[in-house]
Amino acid sequence: MSDRWIADRMHKIDASGIRKVFDLAANMQSPINLSIGQPHFDTPAEVKQALCDAVQAGRNVYSQTQGIKPLLEALQAQVAQEYDHSDRQIFVTSGTSGGLMLALSTLVNPGDEVICFDPWFVMYKHLTTLAGGTVKLIDTYPDFRIDLNKVREAITPRTKVILCNSPCNPTGYVATEEELKGLALLAKEQDVALISDEIYRVFCYDRPFVSPARWNDQTIVIDGFSKSHSMTGLRLGWAHGPAHIIQQMIKLQQFTFVCAPQPVQWAGLAALKTDISDRVAEYHRKRDMMLRELGGLYDIQGASGAFYLFIKAPWGTGSEFVAEAIRNELLIIPGNVFSQHDTHFRVSFAAEDDTLAKGVEVLKRLVRRG
Repeated sequence: MSDRWIADRMHKIDASGIRKVFDLAANMQSPINLSIGQPHFDTPAEVKQALCDAVQAGRNVYSQTQGIKPLLEALQAQVAQEYDHSDRQIFVTSGTSGGLMLALSTLVNPGDEVICFDPWFVMYKHLTTLAGGTVKLIDTYPDFRIDLNKVREAITPRTKVILCNSPCNPTGYVATEEELKGLALLAKEQDVALISDEIYRVFCYDRPFVSPARWNDQTIVIDGFSKSHSMTGLRLGWAHGPAHIIQQMIKLQQFTFVCAPQPVQWAGLAALKTDISDRVAEYHRKRDMMLRELGGLYDIQGASGAFYLFIKAPWGTGSEFVAEAIRNELLIIPGNVFSQHDTHFRVSFAAEDDTLAKGVEVLKRLVRRG
């Protein structure tokens, strides 16, 4: 088999960052795992029951590409109530990752630029590459705020998309109303598409969630059930935006994912009616506990949403610190997986309290080695 068979785009997609971490972790005996980017609680019982009922009822065939009618109607009503945009349309995607891929593939031509904020969710860069575009990174260190002057300076004639994620993975930063309003109006002024990844929107602890779509009715919003309802493996998301863009995304979904899994869509309908406020409160408590235990020892910015702390390494590089943590049975992710910089590491507090306590104990030991 010849390597010339491999498409050039694949050589621009580097999975080595995560691979190196798990290579280091391969010999861990009793890992304290604070690396996982998904909720630690189980899928709500009523959601699981709705999935089982759909399977037993024979709802195992294709749905229409845009999603089953009851779920579409429920989501459309929710979005209409929030935004009151006359042209805002919704459809159901195969996970938020599927929604992101469809949005970028619909909008980005080869050679176009996509503005992302560093640190960024790892998939943004690779999905942009798949679409033939180039990521243009805006540094947000040390506090992870959106600097609108930097965004304006980064826009060129090749800029097609600005990709925003609040609450943010990996930093946990929740952008302010002022930042998001400014970003929305700047995108509108410059005729640049704005994609808002809102998968963590329910997990805001210090300020309310705000969507930039509030000020820019052309914003494409990506959302889903994975994080809020612990449905990561069920692959169910949704997207909404101006109808002419959504129609193109639906067309592409028809010839890629076909549709989201139909039984899971019925589970999603049950999820919309399920109260998860207790889970949000639990992560708020865990966030407070982690900041209380580590805040005086480590430089921690952001951490106002999602379920991550993005912590500055107190000595060495982020990768060196993580390697030492792994030698101490603590599995965390180096910041350079999400960033051009190798100065930080990501901790997930989506874990049981005793696991978090063990992780805190290791981190307290490690900070004294500097």
